[in-house]
Amino acid sequence: MEKIRKLFGGINLTWKKLIIFAVIAGAYTALMAILPATKDTSFEDITVYFEVWILFGIIIIMNSKSARDSALKCFVFFLISQPLVYLLQVPFSALGFGIFTYYRYWFIWTLLTLPMGYIGYYMKKDKWWGLLILAPILLLLGQHYSNYLGKTIFFFPHHLLSMLFCLATILLYPQVIFNDRNIKTAGLILSIVIIAAASAYTLMNRHVYNTTLMANNGEAGAVFDGTYKAYLEDDSFGTVQIEYNDSIEDYLLNAKLVKGGKTSLILEDPKGNRSVYELNIGYSSVDVKKAGSN
Repeated sequence: MEKIRKLFGGINLTWKKLIIFAVIAGAYTALMAILPATKDTSFEDITVYFEVWILFGIIIIMNSKSARDSALKCFVFFLISQPLVYLLQVPFSALGFGIFTYYRYWFIWTLLTLPMGYIGYYMKKDKWWGLLILAPILLLLGQHYSNYLGKTIFFFPHHLLSMLFCLATILLYPQVIFNDRNIKTAGLILSIVIIAAASAYTLMNRHVYNTTLMANNGEAGAVFDGTYKAYLEDDSFGTVQIEYNDSIEDYLLNAKLVKGGKTSLILEDPKGNRSVYELNIGYSSVDVKKAGSN
């Protein structure tokens, strides 16, 4: 625990170290965005979500020498790391430099690091109102935890590491930022309440992926109408149904999917002839591939 505490206040964070830290963080994030193997995993999450960047920000805040120092160092860290994430992706992206259109969102947050870094520094004063400063961060992490918990349940073990990371940091931050025992206790109670509420909400609102798998005479090459039967080889993945769509005046094969992974879709005509399609189901995507017929 002492080694962890050193991370939150025991580092001589010079500007040189900060710049190196920013370059490494940006390069690592770009790599996670480029590698195909990281797609839809916890390693890719740093490219989209905040939980790891929150950790970086709190480390900078806790190792700064003043509120002004904290604000400037947080700002410069994000001003270097975030553009670098997109710059390193340019040669690997079909968008080229157009990928920087995604940077606008992060640039807004980069500007916000100035007031957040300044205000966040006052958590170091070890006063009760320091917990009020930390509370919005804990709530944001609670939202991230809920998101990852839902994804992990849907497609285990995808995003499991991110879910555990959020869980751990929600509990950790009040314990390493504050020294006062009463504030630590209050922070622990707040953390537990956030985790319990986020868990309950996620479990009561399980993710269901509603999508159209194919259309009659569509790209998948399937031909079907209302006389056909459609079902999944493993019905634990969800349900499929052939439905007539008035807007296109043709039939669609729609699905309600409750679990990620691989299974087969069987399409059966009135004579009992079957066509089989392989499904690779993700959290918000599904690949359909013709497997064969009999």
